[in-house]
Amino acid sequence: MSFATVVMQLFSGLSLFTVLLLMALGLAIVFGLMGVINMAHGELMALGAYITYLTAAFFSRFLPSLMGLYLFAGIFLAFAVTFAFGYLLERGFIRWFYNRPLDTLLATWGLSLILQQAYRTIFGPQEVSVPLTSWLSGAWSPTADIQLPLNRIFIIGLTIVVAVGVYLILYKTRLGLRARAVTQNRAMSSAVGIDTNRVDALTFALGSGLAGIAGSVFTMIGSTNPGTGQLYIVDSFIVVVFGGVASLFGTAASSFLIAQSQTTLEYLMSGSMAKVCILLLVIVVLYFRPNGLFSSKVRA
Repeated sequence: MSFATVVMQLFSGLSLFTVLLLMALGLAIVFGLMGVINMAHGELMALGAYITYLTAAFFSRFLPSLMGLYLFAGIFLAFAVTFAFGYLLERGFIRWFYNRPLDTLLATWGLSLILQQAYRTIFGPQEVSVPLTSWLSGAWSPTADIQLPLNRIFIIGLTIVVAVGVYLILYKTRLGLRARAVTQNRAMSSAVGIDTNRVDALTFALGSGLAGIAGSVFTMIGSTNPGTGQLYIVDSFIVVVFGGVASLFGTAASSFLIAQSQTTLEYLMSGSMAKVCILLLVIVVLYFRPNGLFSSKVRA
């Protein structure tokens, strides 16, 4: 195996790692910190993708001279819209299903079907895509044999920014402190004056907003259709459960392990067989560590 091949394999693994991490971060907050099994999380990603599609169409028609900047506007709007939608969703729907995991599962699955049909009605059943801006087209070539796609480099950089932002919010702000307190002991948090209902709404909204960012970014590497969210949700749950529920470090670590293992196996065998091997690995690990690799202890 040549040096160029090794570099390309490592870059492919790093690229897949950032994609998995972006998908799973929002779910890690909603499922890990709040215990909400949100089967509509993938549809929130799809909503972010559709918001970016509409933003690109708006810039193309009304602001063609600024078309190179539409992606930044799309990412911001995707976060803002899904954050607001998640806040309203928690206030009016999700909060009635806390501590009822089976009911939550069925209710959010029904919500995902409703959102899919809404997307199909508004945007049609066909796939939609956004144009890749000129500064993200092509590849960076540090050597003649190494080609690193610019859009993937951008995704890696954005994922780092988002991950650092999530860390700062959860560990350096009052909201993060309260969210972690509610996670550890809801009754005691309420007793000391924390508005647990407001914390729940903002935490769910943050997870939804991160899903919107993920969906927006994915428009750079693929098209979007009403069923796209179902493709996202499976991998997101695998990453979160494998890493350990309520552990953001576990989510990041499992994303990295799964990504590097999958890209390495894909070099040795077909993509479908590599996926099967990864799933078998996850099953074996969860058999011996049912709470995941880096599970956190949570008090009732």
